[in-house]
Amino acid sequence: MNQAQMMAQVKKMQAEMEKAQSDLASTVVTGTAGGGAVSVEMTCDTRVAAVKLAKEAIDPDDAETLEDLLMVAFNDAVQKAQETSAKRMSSVTGGLRIPGLT
Repeated sequence: MNQAQMMAQVKKMQAEMEKAQSDLASTVVTGTAGGGAVSVEMTCDTRVAAVKLAKEAIDPDDAETLEDLLMVAFNDAVQKAQETSAKRMSSVTGGLRIPGLT
């Protein structure tokens, strides 16, 4: 492979990575806790899109339980976003591990 072919291949991969990152920014995953009493919608670039609380999750006398449910739901959403991002970026890079992308 000559240098011009390699540069063309690198540019193609860069374009595919930019498209993948754009797609991930609009892909929404949902993390849940408490059997769905708390849900967090998050894009795969980890921006929170929505937080939903069922009425039964809100007890003014027990804020700690709601805090725990929120933490679990956020962590669930982050994990799903990271897994989705890693899978998508892996398809672009052909499994090549590039620091900072997965």
